[in-house]
Amino acid sequence: MPYSLSINGKLHSVSDPGQTPLLWVIRDSVGLTGTKYGCGAAQCGACTVHVDGQPVRSCSYPLASVGSAQVITIEGASGPQADAIRSAWIKHEVPQCGFCQSGQAMSAIALLRGNPSPSDADIDAAMSGNLCRCATYNRIRAAIHDAAGNVGQGSA
Repeated sequence: MPYSLSINGKLHSVSDPGQTPLLWVIRDSVGLTGTKYGCGAAQCGACTVHVDGQPVRSCSYPLASVGSAQVITIEGASGPQADAIRSAWIKHEVPQCGFCQSGQAMSAIALLRGNPSPSDADIDAAMSGNLCRCATYNRIRAAIHDAAGNVGQGSA
């Protein structure tokens, strides 16, 4: 059964089975490779995308559950929070190996959209499901604080 889904504002028709994880549809059927496979069990956050504005682990989110929802990947992340996160990530040299960073950034963007002035505890709670093999957690937290103070200013 073909599925029609909106990814980054563009309609895609795919013929993957309904139980196919959204991650593989995004990467293999649509060809957007910014979303990463980490654990396959929704535990590491590398595969985080937004579905109707909410961060979800695409490795365990079935295609059939997407329905008419809007899916946003790291390639399509936009708006003042996304711009501020990108700038802060660069300023604070957050990525080391970079593998987890698209998922980290997508979770951080969702956090700032829901909480424009997060505390350390808010950041820790929102980011707790995102693992970083390189342990750049202090840089991630600093970058989120920096981005929060610079949302809508064009650069962090």
